Amino acid sequence: MPRSKYSPEFRAMVSQEYIDGEGSVHFLADKYGIGYTTLRGWINEYRIHGISAFCHKTNRTYSKEFKIKCVEAVRNKEGTVDDIIARYGISSRSILRRWIMEYNANRELKDYNPKQGVYMAEARRKTTFEERKEIVSYCISHSRNYKDAAIKYDVSYSQVYSWVKKYDAAGEAGLTDKRGHHKTDGEVDELERLKRENLRLKRQLEERDMAVELLKKVKEFERM
Repeated sequence: MPRSKYSPEFRAMVSQEYIDGEGSVHFLADKYGIGYTTLRGWINEYRIHGISAFCHKTNRTYSKEFKIKCVEAVRNKEGTVDDIIARYGISSRSILRRWIMEYNANRELKDYNPKQGVYMAEARRKTTFEERKEIVSYCISHSRNYKDAAIKYDVSYSQVYSWVKKYDAAGEAGLTDKRGHHKTDGEVDELERLKRENLRLKRQLEERDMAVELLKKVKEFERM
């Protein structure tokens, strides 16, 4: 069930039951139909912040220094991923995991300021062919998170979605500025159609391999 369906009072009540020894995490998760990982996160937050941990949260601003501080807290074994999320009020596990992966890959952790206009068409800006290739590559390698890619590269959500869709259909050739004149599979000869199909299958295999590697890394972080 989506987290939004649970009220702050309910989350606090279940967390308190665990603290009072009325059941294990698994027992209470089964009793109330809650995911084990979800309940464990509630308990960690409740221990530190009380019921206020579950009150409505607006989009947060994460500075570069803050991200590094959280990542190093995990690396220095100051607590588990869930402990660090609760202690520093990070909005989700996936966010901290992404910071850890970027840190371990020696990528720069940048300041993050939420942009409410990321979905708006007015946010468009001109991009080069090389920029579009980089944006598409980033989006695909990050589980097709169009919003994250739009924020990172200061473009609109619709632009990222459109470029990825064109890349899926025609590879890098789809990212050139043809102003809508790209031919569909039904408009090209058999050889070109087979080339496109081969390219699509190749990308699917590459994405599957990336997903397997990402899953391995996530499991490693969960054991930290």
